[in-house]
Amino acid sequence: MRFSRIFCIVLDSVGIGALPDAKEYGDEGVNTLGHIASEVGLSLPHLARLGLGNIAPIEGIPPVSTPAAHFGKMAEASVGKDTTTGHWELMGLKVEIPFKTYPNGFPKELIQQFEKETGRKVIGNKPASGTVIIEELGKEQLKTGAWIVYTSADSVFQIAAHEEVIPLEELYRGCEIARRLTLQPEFAVARVIARPYIGQPGSFQRTPHRRDFSVKPPQPTVMNRLLVGGYAVLSIGKISDIFAGEGISESIHTTSNQDGVNATLKAMEKDFEGFSFTNLVDFDSKYGHRRDPLGYKKALEEFDARLPELLDGLHPGDLLIITADHGNDPTHSGTDHTREYVPILLYHKGIEKGENMGIRSTFSDVAATIADNFNIERPDHGESFLHQL
Repeated sequence: MRFSRIFCIVLDSVGIGALPDAKEYGDEGVNTLGHIASEVGLSLPHLARLGLGNIAPIEGIPPVSTPAAHFGKMAEASVGKDTTTGHWELMGLKVEIPFKTYPNGFPKELIQQFEKETGRKVIGNKPASGTVIIEELGKEQLKTGAWIVYTSADSVFQIAAHEEVIPLEELYRGCEIARRLTLQPEFAVARVIARPYIGQPGSFQRTPHRRDFSVKPPQPTVMNRLLVGGYAVLSIGKISDIFAGEGISESIHTTSNQDGVNATLKAMEKDFEGFSFTNLVDFDSKYGHRRDPLGYKKALEEFDARLPELLDGLHPGDLLIITADHGNDPTHSGTDHTREYVPILLYHKGIEKGENMGIRSTFSDVAATIADNFNIERPDHGESFLHQL
């Protein structure tokens, strides 16, 4: 069966159980969905109807006899467990050298190079919440003009700057310098992010002038090949940032999971042939990294409540793919992502009874299927499951 439009929604970090090599990443026994369900309960009736409980045992989400979608899970073939790696693999790339994270801050050599080239000192240099660190160090930045540099559990070099102290143009220039420095193999950071803010101590506020400086994919993805083939590629959420704008015909910024669902519904109303790619990041950024299983549960249930709208918004001849990019078990130690299988649910209006797609050996099976569907050059990795749909 050939589809005129394919919609892929990534539930960022919604893993479904530890991969066989999870122990090598310090993630033995992790299970994002399973542990949320067992710790705080989980009610996802619409995802359950699609077949989520048929993929793996999840307390409170039993398997159904007639799933409305094809179902399965996918293993990550790339080395790593970060956002960029997971999304790149979904689009046909295999990352052999992982991007680096910096739980103890960036190396002295990198910070010294950055200070020398920008002419400003650095304060911070540690993992932190962006809103917390500007409250902690904003007063010092107002006084000294130093950069506030921080990171997270992701591979990111973030620079916070008060717009009245460091003009936006200088902040962006500093980010360009950081981007060049962190492309060195010994540092290998996926994204540099400008985080401007305004205000006074006790009332600092981020401005909408954030800008991401992402590393470009090392090879063309299936999205690039779709564009070459004359198809539309819509990016919703932070997809454009993850791919440095590569292979995208239209980018829609979003502010939350609910905003991302709204944008996806609007995309479904458009007249186009091609691919729409949505990332719903709140699961990861607001609840996974912050180890908040109750908040994660509520976000999952809010998405589930919107699922009927998404299914109704599909046209005959559309395919919906729901999956994830890695895990982030909020019951696990630390604040990092977790190395997990990701679920995959495949829905179109012609399914009478969903079938088990099994355990896929790479996320790139999604890219291979997209390429097969639109008759474009296939990626080097992945096996199409189009014939099973």
